[in-house]
Amino acid sequence: MALKSLLLGLAFALMWSSAFATARIIVADAAPLMSLAARFALTGIVAITAARLMGQTWRLPGGWRGAQARAVVVFGLCQNALYLGLNFVAMQWIEGSLAAIIASSMPLMVAGLGWAFMGQRTSALGVLGLVTGMAGVALIMGSRLSGGADPLGIALCVLGALALAIATLTVKGASGAGNLLMVVGLQMLVGAVTLAVTSAVIEVPHLTLSPRWIAAFLYQCFVPGLAATLIWFSLVRQIGAVRAATFHFLNPAFGVAIAAALLGEAVGPTDLIGVVIAMAGILIVQRERARA
Repeated sequence: MALKSLLLGLAFALMWSSAFATARIIVADAAPLMSLAARFALTGIVAITAARLMGQTWRLPGGWRGAQARAVVVFGLCQNALYLGLNFVAMQWIEGSLAAIIASSMPLMVAGLGWAFMGQRTSALGVLGLVTGMAGVALIMGSRLSGGADPLGIALCVLGALALAIATLTVKGASGAGNLLMVVGLQMLVGAVTLAVTSAVIEVPHLTLSPRWIAAFLYQCFVPGLAATLIWFSLVRQIGAVRAATFHFLNPAFGVAIAAALLGEAVGPTDLIGVVIAMAGILIVQRERARA
């Protein structure tokens, strides 16, 4: 792997993992879905404006009924609205490090669902990696549950990761060759509209502005929100989706470390053992998928 791709992968993993700790700061002082809708609206408008200035077009290959438009809608709903929406709601009750660890199991879910329901071949080593990774995540969840973690928050995070895994398996071609920034912006607006409507129906709006909240919100918008997304698609183009997904194996460690440093979340021996096991499982699964 080229040095440039390696650095991009590390940057993506760091940015992606940091989203959970900063989300905890946001939901502590504001309604979660309202905040996330505002984040996607701002980031989507910025991305689309930049795309237009760069000469990118609204027109997608195949038109608004084509495969890429369908991918924009599905990812906007599943990744932005369901996956992140459920995580933001859950982080009112559970720690950012736990949410990051559960979310990092998404590549394992993709591999497991593909093997179980779509006939994708998996070697014995791949199955071992799948079982190992899920065992690591289960170890951490069991430890946190026994320590008083909220079961509903954990369930919402699991459902969010599952929604993104299903979208990843069922929709391809969302990156939009030559039109990437526009596609990313459109996905974000789909999420913004969906979350805004949902927030208006089920949430009581509230917001306590503070320098800490504003910093976390802007960071969410432009680092894990926009920069990490663009880096991810760039990485996929350079080395392929399967090899790029290998960098997900770093997310449990990065997520725990960032939450501990930023929020002072406690990390116990069981957490560390679970993180190492989960990382090993994710790495094995992704390496086996790369060989397939």
